[in-house]
Amino acid sequence: MENVGTKSLENKVCLITGAARGIGRAITEKLAAQGGVVYANDRLVEEMGEWVKECADKYATEIIPVSCDICDFQAVKQMIIQIKKERGHIDVLVNNAGIVTYEYLGMIDFEKLRQMFEVNVIAMINLIQLVSRLMTRQKSGSIINMASIVGVKGAKGQLAYSATKGAVVSVTRSAAKELAEHQIRVNAVAPGMVATDRFLHSIENRFEDKLNSVGFGRYALPEDIADAILFFASDESKYITGQVLGVDGGFIL
Repeated sequence: MENVGTKSLENKVCLITGAARGIGRAITEKLAAQGGVVYANDRLVEEMGEWVKECADKYATEIIPVSCDICDFQAVKQMIIQIKKERGHIDVLVNNAGIVTYEYLGMIDFEKLRQMFEVNVIAMINLIQLVSRLMTRQKSGSIINMASIVGVKGAKGQLAYSATKGAVVSVTRSAAKELAEHQIRVNAVAPGMVATDRFLHSIENRFEDKLNSVGFGRYALPEDIADAILFFASDESKYITGQVLGVDGGFIL
């Protein structure tokens, strides 16, 4: 058990989507380490299993797995009602859940495109709408959206995915303008290439040449992204809103 010094998220209620694997898991552990009470949402809660208990015990906090498809609006509403009933408020929302495809313009599968917009954009907007209502009442809160460097600069062979992440950037900035008067911060983190299992298994020589374009000469680790999320979740960013923070090791330069 770790319980040393002041923790930046002590007793803050945090909701993270897509929490079972990769970046989502790293975010869950990072916020829990700083004292956050974490509701870890995913369709694959069975994959959380033992590590959730071990992490909660290690950092002397609570991690509550919540099984829910974020595209099911009724299920999402019930999830928010559950959290409100149990805690009374939500301090941090991390919209991490997302899907990706790698397709050139002429090969775009429009059914996959619709699904990507449903998960990456529409479900995110629904969560922002529901959670911001709670945050408006408490006159505080931090909403963090998962964008991508390709949503800022575009990418060959990723037109569809880039479009969804470009939308995330626009939603972030527009929501920040609307919610600022309620003291709610809305920011986004835009990762470059991150060494998750899903990414490494999908490389197929697709990105090996691009690694030479990364200033630091390595892929990001999920923990690198989680560090940026923690910054926006904590009061270290209390006067920052509407920003998109690139975490790409210099790839965008």
